[in-house]
Amino acid sequence: MIDSKDRKPTRRTGIRMLGIGGAWAALELGGSRRLAAAAATKATAFALYSDVHHPGDYIKIALTTTLVEEAGVSIDFTADSAELSAERLDGYKMLIIYCDGGLPRPGGGTRPGGASMPKTASIPQSPQSNPPSASWITAAQGKAVKDFVEAGGAALFYHNTTHISLFNADFRAVHGGAYKGHPQLRPFKVVITDHDHPITRGVSDFVIADEQHYMEYDKDPKFVFMKSVNENGLTYRDLGNTANSGWAYDYGKGRVCYIAPGHTTEVLRHPEYVKIQHNAAKWLLRQA
Repeated sequence: MIDSKDRKPTRRTGIRMLGIGGAWAALELGGSRRLAAAAATKATAFALYSDVHHPGDYIKIALTTTLVEEAGVSIDFTADSAELSAERLDGYKMLIIYCDGGLPRPGGGTRPGGASMPKTASIPQSPQSNPPSASWITAAQGKAVKDFVEAGGAALFYHNTTHISLFNADFRAVHGGAYKGHPQLRPFKVVITDHDHPITRGVSDFVIADEQHYMEYDKDPKFVFMKSVNENGLTYRDLGNTANSGWAYDYGKGRVCYIAPGHTTEVLRHPEYVKIQHNAAKWLLRQA
């Protein structure tokens, strides 16, 4: 009797084994293609938005219109600061943040006792000069932001993100500035100081009714491309009537842009400011 291990494979057995091998190869190829397709469909940007003073609905609507629908940037939005991590950022090309550093977090921000709603220039706001003593951002999250940009990622910071810099040195090193306060909503002019920068291409000076944010700026003055100027001579504390309002620079292998306006829907959708946001997205993603 011939042992099965000594039996030579027949032609039919060989064909059957080839079929099984081909099936496994097809399954592996299909799996690889599915993984590649999943990677290809990953959004370009990860966006953290919303806080107590800036409830998320109006921000998400405005950024979806300006950056997703008009500029063609796919974005995964979250109002949960706990999602900001090195693992979460992996695979994205750009980080977008529009929120302050204050508690309560995570989970985003809504108005106490009510749902989030769009801000308008008619809603009076109190000056924010006394920041809270605690923040949602952790040391690991600050390092994740820094590592992401240094490795080649882009970062677009809006409005009150300078406030986060008060609580984390790594985040501030990337962002470039730290919050000092702002007066109530009032008209001021946004003045383009560097018309040669790709972010300001085709942009004219414009007047808005907004929070005029004042901050301590840490980087080279040459990176500032616009300022806010109160032409009525109104000042804030001892900081004068003018503040840096936008800057951009390379950081490691990546790029950073901060733009200060944006407390209201009207400001976020102002035609000249929309141009700045479109241009910033292109510059950050090295499309311009």
